[in-house]
Amino acid sequence: MGDELIGRLIARLGEGSVRVGADIPAANCEDASHLTPVTPRALLLPRNTEEVSAALAICNEAGQPVVTQGGLTGLAAGAHPGEGEVALSLQRMRGIEEIDPVAGTLTALAGTPLAEVQAAAEEAGFLCGIDLGARGTATIGGNVATNAGGNQVVRYGMTRRNVLGLEAVQADGTVLTSLNKMMKNNTGYDWTQLFIGSEGTLGVVTRVVLGLHPKPVAVETALLAAPSADAALAILARLQSRFGGELLTFEAMWREFIDVAVKRIKLPAPFAESHEVVLLVELGTGDPERVTTVLGELMEEGLIVDAHLAQSGNDAARMWAYRESVYEYGQFQGNQINLDVSLPRGSIGAAVDALREVAAREWPAAVQVIFGHVADSNLHVVVGPLDGGGGFVTPEGKHTVDEGVYAVVRRFHGSISAEHGIGRLKRPYLGYSRTPAELALMHTLKKALDPKGILNPGRVLEPM
Repeated sequence: MGDELIGRLIARLGEGSVRVGADIPAANCEDASHLTPVTPRALLLPRNTEEVSAALAICNEAGQPVVTQGGLTGLAAGAHPGEGEVALSLQRMRGIEEIDPVAGTLTALAGTPLAEVQAAAEEAGFLCGIDLGARGTATIGGNVATNAGGNQVVRYGMTRRNVLGLEAVQADGTVLTSLNKMMKNNTGYDWTQLFIGSEGTLGVVTRVVLGLHPKPVAVETALLAAPSADAALAILARLQSRFGGELLTFEAMWREFIDVAVKRIKLPAPFAESHEVVLLVELGTGDPERVTTVLGELMEEGLIVDAHLAQSGNDAARMWAYRESVYEYGQFQGNQINLDVSLPRGSIGAAVDALREVAAREWPAAVQVIFGHVADSNLHVVVGPLDGGGGFVTPEGKHTVDEGVYAVVRRFHGSISAEHGIGRLKRPYLGYSRTPAELALMHTLKKALDPKGILNPGRVLEPM
């Protein structure tokens, strides 16, 4: 049956679009979740929607499980192949198909890296509201599948808010097309929103229509020191009140994060003294005097205890270097655990204290740093060995960290996944954030749209 299935796929897609065995690149045997690589039964490389449809129809008829792959940057094992699965990669479906300057929209194939989407929008005089650290590799289809967030969610929202239309292929090969460009299109069930964030378990996204935004006239960047999480949240509330939609970015980095940036990454200390929280703020106001006035008021009230306002693009880049230092951890700490969670804003300070307590008790031989897009309630927790050795993050060690962090999230009624998705790694904890009735509805939708359970089995939900 395996040989017959592969033969049918080759006959329909062509030999160059179906790879098996040693011809499958190592990159397609894993994603960024650090699980043991698994060679899929076959790697499919469709060139268009019609070939995606044909491939899924053939696999569905045979009951062949399929894992969809985009940029392979996911941290929850959503694109990591399982034993016996066929991998369907959208890497050949790449390119900007249209920018409509009147409608303010961009249409792209799902395999297009986010950075290419951003560059095309900028060249046309617009801004793409989706931005994240993996922009050079992560694809727009993967962003849609996981409902990715990122640095500017406080202003532009999650991926969901930026999507106007989709094209997607169901498990049986049926092509659904709603390449809508209109903000208002209230014509019954909006299936596109159902597919956003479904992690490829309901269908494979092949095209995306994004709503674009006007570019800010100028951006003021500031690095602020706050004495506590509560002070940081008070600063956020004031900036939102005074600047509204001009607040583009509000990133928080707790003291352990800054310590690693200074001691391990060798960045200069941002301030003369250590502070509980360092904030990276961007305001699209184009009025530095107004920004200076508001920051001065906050300093007089003791909410800000020190501050730097960028005077140039180089200054802004130096400030961003602290936030992006986490991408340099591989220099000394490749073996680490990366978790992202959401917590109600008012609970963030207490939750950080609780995370510190559980770390000191359960993994004292590790370093734990906390940072995140606090304006949208998102915290990232990174745990790794102090000496950069490979002995800490065993499966048992990861289980201990997962249990400890997610127990804190559950206690404060948060979400176990803010933007990384559920995949395979977070599936056992989904009940911490979803009720039994919600989980039952998810199973109903999965059964209705993928009756044989071939699409990304074991991701988000238990296999059917």
